This record gives sequence, structure tokens and C-alpha cells, in this order.
Amino acid sequence: MKSEREEVKNGGVEEEEERELKRKREKEQSPPLDELEDDAFKGRGKHSRNVEVRRDCPYLDTVNRQVLDFDFERFCSVSLSNLNVYACLVCGKYFQGRSQKSHAYTHSLEAGHHVYINLLTEKVYCLPDSYEINDPSLDDIRHVLNPRFSRAQVEELDRNKQWSRALDGSDYLPGMVGLNNIQRTEFVNVTIQSLMRVTPLRNFFLIPENYQHCKSPLVHRFGELTRKIWHARNFKGQVSPHEFLQAVMKASKKRFRIGQQSDPVEFMSWLLNTLHMDLRTSKDASSIIHQCFQGELEVVREYQGNESKEISRMPFLMLGLDLPPPPLFKDVMEKNIIPQVALFDLLKKFDGETVTEVVRPKLARMRYRVTKSPPYLMFHMVRFKKNNFFKEKNPTLVNFPVKDMELRDYIPSLPTAAEGGKVSSKYNLIANIVHDGKPEDGYFRVFVQRKSQELWYEMQDLHVAETLPQMVELSEAYMQIYELQEE
Repeated sequence: MKSEREEVKNGGVEEEEERELKRKREKEQSPPLDELEDDAFKGRGKHSRNVEVRRDCPYLDTVNRQVLDFDFERFCSVSLSNLNVYACLVCGKYFQGRSQKSHAYTHSLEAGHHVYINLLTEKVYCLPDSYEINDPSLDDIRHVLNPRFSRAQVEELDRNKQWSRALDGSDYLPGMVGLNNIQRTEFVNVTIQSLMRVTPLRNFFLIPENYQHCKSPLVHRFGELTRKIWHARNFKGQVSPHEFLQAVMKASKKRFRIGQQSDPVEFMSWLLNTLHMDLRTSKDASSIIHQCFQGELEVVREYQGNESKEISRMPFLMLGLDLPPPPLFKDVMEKNIIPQVALFDLLKKFDGETVTEVVRPKLARMRYRVTKSPPYLMFHMVRFKKNNFFKEKNPTLVNFPVKDMELRDYIPSLPTAAEGGKVSSKYNLIANIVHDGKPEDGYFRVFVQRKSQELWYEMQDLHVAETLPQMVELSEAYMQIYELQEE
């Protein structure tokens, strides 16, 4: 008979052999690295786990596209972390992770919601079983989560006349969707809607490869917002610029923030300059911003008591136009007279002959001359002035052309082309931001043109309606964008 010690020894050897065989089988059956549990952190030791891939899932009919909204910041609704976040495709809430101690796993057991999508990798999983679902019926959700455009699709955007249909049955035009007003943020909405009409700028941001070298969150959030506005397969006919606003608040150090009304001209100037600085690859490099909007001014300064002149050249992105002061007295009908002025008269400021007197930094006589006009020309009507007591608004109406504005008629000093060459100086209006109401309590709206049919639309937050070109001219213009006609 064998002793007890020998039996224990033999039993231990058999158990060790069984363990070794089991280890070999697991090694043979282990999947490739791209099927590990945490797609965002591949191959990091204890986070790794085999993932089964299935084409059929009994819970796909529980997916509710009506509640899905990927416009908001991608933070877990429980832990408020932005790492490895999944969206529940049944209720639309965001949860972190999918291991057994994660918030998504707990939610799947408590609520009985089983289908989740990773917001970074776009892979879909079933919890608590933790297998990956590979089903083409979920591709529409992936397209809404991260809209994609090919270069051929981008080229066709301005020729597209087809309407899209949202899940609730409403129709919308890609590129003409309303933007949510997240508490006094219409100044952001009108600026974004205006910039969406600048074709080269829009086309640049529709393809992420153009700015993948850039690390600025503001650039990437602006690109995401552009793709969502022009996407033809959205679940709803509106977009919420929440993530973009968060990036704006951080980049501007809360100069522009949710809940506080700001000036669209200040915001436009800050946004274009910040995007340019973030996009350029070196200090002297250009960017899509300067290619679209940058022109050049010649400035002549004459100081009082000094006969010498200072001549300098400076770049500009926007031209400020000074409105004449409104009349102080009422007419015989006891009503305030609303004066009118032609854009032709306002642009004389930049003909190189008209003198403008300035007080700061010291008293001087200035003459401005446009020496280079950009492909997209921005005007800003100086309507608001602050004194020691309150903010005043100038109600003067500006008469301006909507089509075929010949800039050379307004500014004769524009340089001409060399002999035999042609330089177009005709511009068409593509966006007109207006202000209605009192200086402090008023609101902004914008008129924009849809190029595919040359129709005009009035946009104010979620309100989008077709309007007549004549209505564009009757408004109190505050900021305008003109596009250079192609020869």
C-alpha cells in the first residue's frame, strides 16, 4: 500500500498537469488584442478580457433612437468621469466602463437595459453578458455619433436640394438646422450659422484629416459641430452646441459663457483669431481663416502740430463702419425719425481720402485705404455705444445691395489687375446678423442664403423659416458677410 504522503504527492502532480492543460487551451482560444474588454486601453494587464463577437442579439429591439442625443458632453452620469464612457442605447444615459464593478454593468442589472455603445471606439456591447454586437442595423447610430463626409460628398453640398426627415417625422435641410439656445447664447448661434455659409471654411472643417495635427479642443469641437449641422442622417432636425460652448468657455477663460449675453462681433473676432492661432503650424504660417477673411489696409496718420505723416499697412479680418448719429428731435407727428444711410456712404471711410479723427492714443487725423480685398468681406455696423450711465443703440437703417455689390464703385482706390488680367470685385451677401429691441434686452437673429436654390432663410435659435430677399434689407444690420463672385 502507498503511504498517505505519496498519494498526496501524486494528487498534486495530477492537479498541476490539469492546470497546465487548461492554460494551454485558454492560450489557443484567446482572441486578438482588438477584442479586449476596454477598447480605449488595449492590453493593460488586469483590464484585459476575452470578448465574444455575435451578429445576433435578442435585445436589439430595445434600442430607442428617439432618446439618443450625442450633442452633450461625454461624461458618466454617475461618476462624472470622461474616461471610457458608454451610452445606453435604451435610455440614452452615459455610464463609465463595462466591467463587473462599473456603472454601465450595474445599470444593465438594475434597469434591464442591455445594449451600450462605446463613445470613443463606436463598438456596441451587450451587458451584463459582455459580448460585442456586430450588426449593420446599428450603423445609423454610429453615423449620428460621429458624422463622416467624403471629399466627393463635400463638393456636392451646395448642389443638394433634397430635404432630410427626422425620427419625429419633421423635415429639415442639412446645413439649415436650428441651434439650441442654452441660456442666452444666441450670440454664439448667429455667429455659427453665419460661418456655415463660408464654403472653404465649412469644407475644411467637414474633413477631420485637415486638422488632425491640431491639439486644440476648440478646433475639434468646432469641426464636430460643423459636421453635425451639415449631416443628412440626423435623428432630429436641430443641433445643440453644448460641447462647443464648453470648449469656448475654457479657451476664452469664461469671457464668453453660458447664461451671459455677449456681442456677436466680439465673439466672431475672438473665435476667428483663436482658430487661426490654433490651426497654424508655425508663427508666420497662414490658415484657412486668413485665406478666407484677411485683407489689407493702408493707414495714414497725421498728428496735430506735426507735419510729418506715418504710413503703415495692417491686416484686417473685419471692417468697422461708423453710423451717423440719429436725430435728437421728433418730427411733427411726435415720432422719432428713423434715419437711413447708404452702404456707399459708409464705405467712403476706406477710400484713402476721407479723414477720420481719432482721440486715442492721441489726437490724430487718419485716412484708410483698402489695398487688398479678401474672398469673404465682413462688415460691422457700430450700433452700440457705452457712456458712464447706460448703453445706447443707434437705430439707423443701412441700405445695402444683396447681390452684385461692385466694391470698386464704393472704394475706387482698389488695386487693378495687370494688363490683360481680370480681378473680380463684385460681392454677394451670404449672411446678415441683425439686432432687434432695446440695447440691453434685445436679441439677435440672422438671415442666411442657401446656395443650392438661392433662397433666403431667417434663423433665430430653433426657428428656421424661408423669407423674401426684400426682408433682409429692411432689418437693422449689425454684421454682414459678403462673398466674392467667381469669374
